[in-house]
Amino acid sequence: MKSVLSKLLILLASVGLLSTPLPGEAKTTKKVVVAKKPVRKAAANPRAKPAGTDGRVQAGKNAKPKKAPAKVPAAESAAKHKPRSGSMAAGEDAHDSHDLVIESASALVIDQSSGTVLYEKNAAAQVPIASITKLMTAMVALDVRPSLTEMLTVDEDDIDAIKGTRSRLQVGTRLSREEMLRLALMSSENRAASTLSRHYPGGRAAFIAAMNRKAEELGLTDTHFKDPTGLTPANVSSARDLTKLVAAAHGYPLIRQFSTTPEYEVNIAGRPRAFHNTNSLVKSDNWEIGLSKTGYISEAGKCLVMQAWLNNKPMIIVLLDSWGRLTRIGDANRIKRWIESASLPQHRTVG
Repeated sequence: MKSVLSKLLILLASVGLLSTPLPGEAKTTKKVVVAKKPVRKAAANPRAKPAGTDGRVQAGKNAKPKKAPAKVPAAESAAKHKPRSGSMAAGEDAHDSHDLVIESASALVIDQSSGTVLYEKNAAAQVPIASITKLMTAMVALDVRPSLTEMLTVDEDDIDAIKGTRSRLQVGTRLSREEMLRLALMSSENRAASTLSRHYPGGRAAFIAAMNRKAEELGLTDTHFKDPTGLTPANVSSARDLTKLVAAAHGYPLIRQFSTTPEYEVNIAGRPRAFHNTNSLVKSDNWEIGLSKTGYISEAGKCLVMQAWLNNKPMIIVLLDSWGRLTRIGDANRIKRWIESASLPQHRTVG
């Protein structure tokens, strides 16, 4: 009987009608695996935009959005696209002083006819002016309308006791006042300037007082004189004041003539001696110089002032404290090229 029942149970289990395990079998869990249907890719939409063409990401929700390009400021963008031609853009100053590099410590360039400042650098600095002083010396000497043919004599008081400089005018040298004036302006002869001041009515002290009085009359607020030669660093002025001094001196025909004479020969002790202008530019065919004066002492550096015609207009140039032997000449030539290359009116007033 038991064998028949056992066979019946086995039959029922085989057809799945009995889930209870047979005696002696371990209970097991049957894991049912459901097969996943394959995912079908959607057909491409011919009207859809490719990813990224409109600045948005077309990928799944976990994709990081692309960053928008950084905005460039309008001014920077305009600068990058500014034409690189030599012509100036509309509204810009065609005579830009940033295009001019001057090595002198102080400088000023003005249009003499209008007073317009074309370039300035430390123009208000009060500094020693060395032999630029001699322009004031010449004006004061001429203001009293002295006899130009009167013979003047160099003496011991005219020897340089400040810097110990030498001179070709030995003690006892006799020259006319006109020749003394010419040598003081043209070749910056210190003893000639000193002799002129001694032969002034009232002597040297009265002469120096007249120099400072005239400076005040001309409105030279940064200017003061202690001697007639410029050998002392106590003779001071500014580039701003010196443009006024040059303009005033330019009104004296003899100062214009003598300061621009390239060379001159005088008889000293019965022998002819040639003197040369301390400004080499007066010999240049490229320059039309109406007045010139150089200066140098260690405290003042190399100095140069000029009145010159540039771009068919009268200009006054002041260069103070140039450090090199040729720096002031180089600066003057750079100013000349700069002005002549600028778009300034091409006219000249005669009279």
